[in-house]
Amino acid sequence: MIKKLCVFCGSKSGEGFSQMATDFGKILASKKIDLVYGGGGVGLMGVLADSVLQSGGNVIGVIPKDLFPEEVEHKKLTQLIKVENMHERKRKMYDLSDGFAALPGGFGTLDEFFEILTWRQLKLHPKPVFLFNFENYYGLLIEYFKNSHKKGLISVKDLSLFKIINDLKEWPDQF
Repeated sequence: MIKKLCVFCGSKSGEGFSQMATDFGKILASKKIDLVYGGGGVGLMGVLADSVLQSGGNVIGVIPKDLFPEEVEHKKLTQLIKVENMHERKRKMYDLSDGFAALPGGFGTLDEFFEILTWRQLKLHPKPVFLFNFENYYGLLIEYFKNSHKKGLISVKDLSLFKIINDLKEWPDQF
């Protein structure tokens, strides 16, 4: 059962994703699932954290001490943990979480998603991993996965290590 979900998402808002992040934050709070995330108060990260907090949920941010300017960190979290670097950040977010989800984002989101997915592939953890394909945002990435499978580089078993969520209504009810 997921009590704390680590969410990877953009430090920018992008086009049309803020409402989705707000809605997802409300879902997490309503299911009493704490949000664990990168600690930022900007972009989708900030929108998601604000939504969870405004809906009565708990938010734990994990941010590297010296990597980001102080104005990037969210100032109103339930808990903000400062770590030395990005590697410590990822490890701490992993240690705190029962599952992982990637919402739309850029390089950092993909880095975090692929690292946690690789850890699962290597059997370093059994925790569930979700890829939110909101409005087909990750459609080309999903095609890459299919092509890699077709070319014999990703197995069916490995494709089953994560679940693609195309709509928030598909968010698992068991959580």
